[in-house]
Amino acid sequence: MVDILVPSEYGYILIVAILSIIQLNVFGIATFTARKRAGVPYPQEYAEKAEAEADFDKHLFNCKQRVHQNTLESFPGFAVLLFSGGLTCPKTTASAGAIYLLSRVFYNHGYSTGTVEKRGHGRFGVLGTLVMLGTSIFTIYSLFAGEK
Repeated sequence: MVDILVPSEYGYILIVAILSIIQLNVFGIATFTARKRAGVPYPQEYAEKAEAEADFDKHLFNCKQRVHQNTLESFPGFAVLLFSGGLTCPKTTASAGAIYLLSRVFYNHGYSTGTVEKRGHGRFGVLGTLVMLGTSIFTIYSLFAGEK
C-alpha cells in the first residue's frame, strides 16, 4: 500500500478549483440573464433555430447557453486531472489549470459575441489540459512505483 501525502503547495490546486466554481457560476448567471432578455422559457434548453435566426437576442442566448454547457461537460475531466496531477506536481498542475480557466474566458468572450467562429479564441486551453494529463499520469506512475 502507498500512502498519499498532500504537499503544502496543494493550496494552489484548491485556489484553481475554487476559481473554476466561480467561473461556472459566472457563466451560469450570464446564461440566465441572456435567457431572460431573449424570453426563452424554461425548460426549453435553446431557442429554436428559426427563432434564433430572426432574433439576435435568442441567438446570443443560444451561444451563451452553449458556452455554459460545454464548460459543464468538460468540468469533470478538468477536475480529475487537476486534483490527481496536483498530488505530485501541484505548482505545475495549478498553473496548467489556470491556463485552462483563462482559455475558457476567451472561449466565452468569443462565443458570446454571437459570431460562433470566435469561440476558437480559447483553443489554447488544450495546452493546460495536456500538461494536467501529463502530471496526472506522473501521479499514477508514482503510486505504482511506490508499491515496490
